[in-house]
Amino acid sequence: MPRSAVPRHAVLIFSGGLDSAVTAYKLRDAGASLSLLSFNYGQRHVKELAQAAVLADRLGAVHDIVDLTSLSRLLTGTALTDPAIEVPHGHYRAETMRSTVVPNRNAIMLEIAAGAAVAAGADAVAFGAHSGDHAIYPDCRPEFFTLIEAAIKSGNEGHIVPGFQLVAPFLERTKTDIVREGARLGVPFELTWSCYEGGEVHCGACGTCVERQEAFAEAAVADPTTYAPTPEGAAR
Repeated sequence: MPRSAVPRHAVLIFSGGLDSAVTAYKLRDAGASLSLLSFNYGQRHVKELAQAAVLADRLGAVHDIVDLTSLSRLLTGTALTDPAIEVPHGHYRAETMRSTVVPNRNAIMLEIAAGAAVAAGADAVAFGAHSGDHAIYPDCRPEFFTLIEAAIKSGNEGHIVPGFQLVAPFLERTKTDIVREGARLGVPFELTWSCYEGGEVHCGACGTCVERQEAFAEAAVADPTTYAPTPEGAAR
């Protein structure tokens, strides 16, 4: 993140996951003031919100949770909000991972965060999308980033602070890069939550768990995550 791009005050979409946690620590390290915004949209892994609160306390940052649970009955057809659909296991690049797409999720969250930023006089909205998300999630791609930043600026013309920007420091970087950066910044990885299953510990088999394990291994950083035992005879 170039020094010229460091915001004064960023409203960060904060899930309590690894990506948003490292983004928070990176922005704070660069000197930005943070307001953390989490969302309850009826996700089965609602446990991430508890972890977000713990991390926010550790960061000493303002943290709000937006209640979007009424949306869950509209955002159907996704394994993250519909208990009738099983969370797919395997790698993110698999076709089965399409069932984890929540329609327009990032656009909804970013626009709410933009409203909060304008109201607070913040000069940035931030989120932790990375290049590994591009294949499956259209609202994590650079094209989307460019267009929604323009829409936010246009939709708030005359009210938004000069120099407002949408910040996504890992948009063109990998999950492995995020882990390396988090290790450098001293992010408490053990407090972050990734698993889509929403159990007591990470399942170790869903797409986000697999990606998490691979990132720590590729970054040569010790993974402090507790994963569920692998069934005998099964490969993780």
